[in-house]
Amino acid sequence: MKGEMGMDFIIRPIKISDASDINEIRIQDGVRENTLGIITETVMKSENFIRNLDSNSHQLVAEVQGKVVGVAGLTIMKNPRMKHSADFGISVRREYQGQGIGRKLVEKIIDLADNWLMLIRIELGVLEGNERAVNLYKSLGFEIEGKKKYSIVRNGKYVDEYIMARYNIPQQFK
Repeated sequence: MKGEMGMDFIIRPIKISDASDINEIRIQDGVRENTLGIITETVMKSENFIRNLDSNSHQLVAEVQGKVVGVAGLTIMKNPRMKHSADFGISVRREYQGQGIGRKLVEKIIDLADNWLMLIRIELGVLEGNERAVNLYKSLGFEIEGKKKYSIVRNGKYVDEYIMARYNIPQQFK
């Protein structure tokens, strides 16, 4: 694939050897502020996360020249009455943001959700002020459903979080 700047990258399933690169992304200044990452996270935490993925977890990474620069995941709800829904999350290394990698990761996850898992709802949380992410999600069909006040601590302050979702009602049910 090519990013918006003509850079070559691939998107593939996550593997245990990606843990170190993913840890670097999660603790990086410019990424951590808009995720639930914290500077003391260890590579072991990322390894354990990958090892504990189950059949309801679907994780993809974007790789440039052998280095993981982005990660996106979809986790199907475990409650039987919510199996039509999934949580979504994404992180892209600061120096690769705005180059189309995040968009391609989200598009791949949406394709998986719509055409292979037959999910009706994908939901996510995005911190208020992260307009780049909000605009990306809106451009891909997500809507703001509401706001969680004082949801997350960022740089010593409590910030609000938008709850966004995208719906895919199959044509056969309309």
